[in-house]
Amino acid sequence: MNTGDFVRFTLASLAAHRLRTILTALGIAVGIAAVILLTSIGEGLHRFVVAEFTQFGTNLITVSPGRIQTHGASLGAVNTVRPLTIDDAIALRRVPHVLVTDPLVQGNAEVEHLGRSRRVTLYGTGSDFVRALSMRVAAGEYLPADDPHAARAFVVLGAKVAKELYGGANPLGSRLRVGTERYRVVGIMESKGQVLGFDLDDTVFIPVARALDMFNRESLMEIHVTYEPTVPVAEVEAGLKHVLTGRHGAEDYTVTPQQKMLEVFDTILNAITFAVAAIGAISLLVGGVGILTILTIAVAERTGEVGLLRALGTTQRGILMLFLGEAALLAAIGGAGGLALGTGVAGLLKLVLPALPVHTPWFYAVLAEVVAVSVGLVAGVLPARRAAALDPLEALRGE
Repeated sequence: MNTGDFVRFTLASLAAHRLRTILTALGIAVGIAAVILLTSIGEGLHRFVVAEFTQFGTNLITVSPGRIQTHGASLGAVNTVRPLTIDDAIALRRVPHVLVTDPLVQGNAEVEHLGRSRRVTLYGTGSDFVRALSMRVAAGEYLPADDPHAARAFVVLGAKVAKELYGGANPLGSRLRVGTERYRVVGIMESKGQVLGFDLDDTVFIPVARALDMFNRESLMEIHVTYEPTVPVAEVEAGLKHVLTGRHGAEDYTVTPQQKMLEVFDTILNAITFAVAAIGAISLLVGGVGILTILTIAVAERTGEVGLLRALGTTQRGILMLFLGEAALLAAIGGAGGLALGTGVAGLLKLVLPALPVHTPWFYAVLAEVVAVSVGLVAGVLPARRAAALDPLEALRGE
């Protein structure tokens, strides 16, 4: 039997039992659609998290008070032998290849202007905050480079705070109350939106020394450090530790490079994507059982047909390939339908729920199709071998 006859015979066999073919292919399609949908959500989550972190730059290192043994970022001064200070941030500027260092302290405060007030997130920073975190000022300027220990009472407003307190008026040069003190507005930040659940527009920025006094804190929450992107992060990390350990007398702080944190997230999110793909692939096994069942029945129904083919000279290998071809084609048709269904549902989710990160990873899509065909072939082996082993005379006599 030549290739053309093989293809025509296989298609004719499937077309002769359309309902059975559709239902069998549907089992595979559901499995493929599940793989596509789950991996699309997993890959979308992966890209979302990476994008959220990389928008602040990848050449960023965070220094936090307290020694933390596991991976991750410190949330504040916990069991700190010695607090991180503004002078520590200044000292780190002399580390080779460091571009910017900026101290940070965070809290909540009441802001008020002409009877309008709201409670917002307050950041106490240095003058290089926007450079350290790749942020931009929409109007005016950021906090000036005053004496970090005795900075003037200037404030920069987040985009939402400026709109809520001033409406359409220009806030620059006006005065507003932050906590119990009055500050002059020198700038308005460009809208940044939410980052990992934090609304960076509903914020105000004041000099770090004033924020420490306001919150009655001794220690900074973090020091942000940026370095030359071409320099190995390990070299910069070693320099930071050398300076800080010399000042503190011990390694009572945690240095967290953004690059290493992204690597950890990448590993975790890749594992999650693979896990959800494996869960979806269980449906493919169910589809494989369906193919095994259908072909086993088909062999019993087509005994006479097999006997006739054998009588006409078709070899056992030819019979085997016919049934395996039907199994592979069933799986391929189901896989193609599953790809269309999965990508369609993923696209619909993206339209209906724009906040849900969805991105179809084509590597998993192609892999799922390959696995579907493989499952079909494996499921078809047993009935195909049974058909090939039939004695042509007995098959014809039985018919």
